[in-house]
Amino acid sequence: MVYQCLLKTFIILRSLNCKRAAEVAFQLLDIFFLLGAPANLQNDNGSESAAHVITQLKQFLPQLKLVYSKHRHPKSQVSVERANADIKDILVAWMSDNNPQGEIVGLEFVQQQKNCALYARINRTLYKAMFGEDPKVGLTWSSLPSEILERLQSEDDLQAALQPPLSTNTESISDEVDVQI
Repeated sequence: MVYQCLLKTFIILRSLNCKRAAEVAFQLLDIFFLLGAPANLQNDNGSESAAHVITQLKQFLPQLKLVYSKHRHPKSQVSVERANADIKDILVAWMSDNNPQGEIVGLEFVQQQKNCALYARINRTLYKAMFGEDPKVGLTWSSLPSEILERLQSEDDLQAALQPPLSTNTESISDEVDVQI
């Protein structure tokens, strides 16, 4: 399933076992809870399929009110079809390099690659257009100096690096990282 914000062209990819309305609705709920529900939802599977999905969504979100778009609106359809072609090409290339990992894992990498590519038209990545900042990967986004990041091997090393120096400076950067696994 390809979910695309037509305003910012940001995409979210989901693997579906089938195209049943309940499964599509479940995946859409996950996206809506993450990004918020759109006012307008387009579907290229026809209005009957969309009606079943909306019925399923309204079981969980009775206040949900979506406006149906014109089916196959030319301007938005070109963007969706171009994205679908790109996604297919990137996924095929990823699968040929990483076949043992499987298609489901590949979708995550394709989604990241597509959303983190620089788009000349907007002079930024889709990720930055959507969230206003570059994606954060690992500790590379931290304000810790690179020489400290290179030495980190364990949680103890990270805790030590986050401790304020023993001086009169009482400011701490320890709130930068709080991850539990």
